Amino acid sequence: MTGSILVEEEAGHTRVILNRPEKLNTFNEAMHGELREALDRVEASDQCRALLITGAGRGFCAGQDLGDRVQADPDSPPPDLGSTLEQFYNPLVRRLRALPMPVICAVNGVAAGAGANIALACDIVLAARSAKFIQAFAKLGLVPDAGGTYALPRLIGPARARGLAMLAEPLSAERAEQWGLIWKVVDDDKLMEEADALAAHLATQPTFGLAQTKRILDASLSNNLDEQLDLERDFQRRAGTSQDYAEGVSAFMNKRAPKFTGKPPK
Repeated sequence: MTGSILVEEEAGHTRVILNRPEKLNTFNEAMHGELREALDRVEASDQCRALLITGAGRGFCAGQDLGDRVQADPDSPPPDLGSTLEQFYNPLVRRLRALPMPVICAVNGVAAGAGANIALACDIVLAARSAKFIQAFAKLGLVPDAGGTYALPRLIGPARARGLAMLAEPLSAERAEQWGLIWKVVDDDKLMEEADALAAHLATQPTFGLAQTKRILDASLSNNLDEQLDLERDFQRRAGTSQDYAEGVSAFMNKRAPKFTGKPPK
């Protein structure tokens, strides 16, 4: 696949690259469509057990391409931004959270607006030391979207979430790591090497169990303790019937490396 999205398939994992570097990988409708097709391809693959998302050029993603929002006729009605979210960004965020495999984001430069929040929708976020996260919406008179108002207070607390959302100040990758917004900061020249190694590692792990871990962690954000304990019981019961659980126990008892297939229980 070529164009505004590049797809590179490796052994066990897939690399999806946002590819509008001249526009800091900002989204337009065509790019949304290509990314949706790429995710279709990833999800349909029997070989892909981890997904890595990054950006081409000097930035990860600066959010929406505002050039798509310029009105030729100043007297025409304003664009329906809610419709844009409903058609494109919201389904993307939901899909990243629901993909039945680990999703890694390698933030290689600026991640602004929806670009920052799409990164936060991934399971594990690595960032280059020079990267910055910017909730740029306040500069446009807008509210954070693409899941930003959901992720920020849960990851870094309400006070920091409000500061980032209302001041639109850049947050360095190092501070983002310190605050718990992302998993890890990596030197710029090592980012893709480490991200690829992480994706390759996750592609050898018990994919079904990891997918269930994604689901149960998301559920914990709205469950009380009793509900979550019951969910752990139910999820663990199913995970315990998988071939990967049997393999993991066998490997542990025989002091050897496990060979997981990642397949769900029959």
